[in-house]
Amino acid sequence: MDKAKQYVAMIGGALGALLLFVQSLDFQIEWFNENTINSFINFLTAVIPLGFALYGVYKNQYLLTKKSQKQEEVLKKNGLK
Repeated sequence: MDKAKQYVAMIGGALGALLLFVQSLDFQIEWFNENTINSFINFLTAVIPLGFALYGVYKNQYLLTKKSQKQEEVLKKNGLK
């Protein structure tokens, strides 16, 4: 999770640097400003943990399939679970 936060911070820094570069050229883009960058970073900060949570739910749903039920029976029979 810390790596994900580092990547989000790196993306935010790159967008901030790009904004400063564009502003130094005296070129204005209406939709590209500090507020949109902050909104995008907040969006990424919320979406990444959601993605991890959804992946965890997906992986845990594997226990409900017939194949996994057979594997669990074999594990219990061999005393491994």
